[in-house]
Amino acid sequence: MTLFDSPNFEGHEGVHAFSDEKSGLKAIIAVHSTARGPAAGGCRMWPYPTAEDALEDALKLSRAMSYKNAMADLELGGGKSVIIGDSRTQKTPALFEAFGRAIEDVGGKYWTAEDVGVSPADLAHARKFTRFVAGLDGHPAASGDPSPVTAEGVFRGVRLCVRRALKRDLDGVRVAIQGVGHVGAYLAEKLHAAGAKLILTDVNTEALRRVAAATDAEIVAPAAIFDVDADVFAPCALGGAVSLDTLPRIRAKVIAGGANNQLASPEAGRELFARGILYAPDYVINGGGIINVAGEIRALERGEAFDPAWVDAKLDRLALTLEEVLDQALHERRPTHEIANEIARARILGAAEKRAAA
Repeated sequence: MTLFDSPNFEGHEGVHAFSDEKSGLKAIIAVHSTARGPAAGGCRMWPYPTAEDALEDALKLSRAMSYKNAMADLELGGGKSVIIGDSRTQKTPALFEAFGRAIEDVGGKYWTAEDVGVSPADLAHARKFTRFVAGLDGHPAASGDPSPVTAEGVFRGVRLCVRRALKRDLDGVRVAIQGVGHVGAYLAEKLHAAGAKLILTDVNTEALRRVAAATDAEIVAPAAIFDVDADVFAPCALGGAVSLDTLPRIRAKVIAGGANNQLASPEAGRELFARGILYAPDYVINGGGIINVAGEIRALERGEAFDPAWVDAKLDRLALTLEEVLDQALHERRPTHEIANEIARARILGAAEKRAAA
């Protein structure tokens, strides 16, 4: 299958492959849309089995960022970068310096930030060769770690969905969280403080034990998280957790989490709807982090200090957008992911038409 044959290529403006023999860099930067502004999305480092797997992940994540930024009402398009490699053993300053040069070669169409396997310390090396890096400290526009803001948006979304589907507050609600990395750990803290009862899993056993101890949570094996007795399932790890295979095992009435691309297929989303499970579209509920990053990009471009009040206002609007998606899905008796996709596409198309007419 060629690049243009991939169903995930749909709508992409550009896909850039970079290789640097000296540092070992093998990276893909996918730019889905710049209709609303420069593309923005994090960099993921992962030991993909094949280059095709890396490409497909970059394309899916890039398109999801376009939708996420549109639904968060940001003046940003969607893009994503992936570095092929093991983040535990193959990181070097030289590799990220080469990555910085790659970003610069894209000519300002793409802003990067941290994602799975990449830290602000890594991106500090990239920043030596390009200004199109957000999520770093040490300057007035710095926004800090976006994970707590992502978790805050997911927390608000979980609370909203529980009130709608279960007609109750979070106190005593059983929430199964798949993945307790940065976002999952912060989400667990917030849910625990609200009185929720937590069931946690993660492949990182050290992090899992630490978060479970802090939140009085039950621990289960990664494969068992789909089978637990829970009211809410919160995917906060890698994508594809909700599939036609896992759905029959999920007992929750709400699926709302921080992971990207939670639905393994559109069919899984339709099956969710048929089973009466309320799904919060991932790129709507988890938009807090990119809002935080957008606040930094906005400040950098204007030469101003970071404005937390701007971020808070966008978070409030994001919660209203999620409610609008849920309302429309209920009124039209259609899956929430289809409603969200249509709204996002309409916003992107509207921006593209406006730009073309200018």
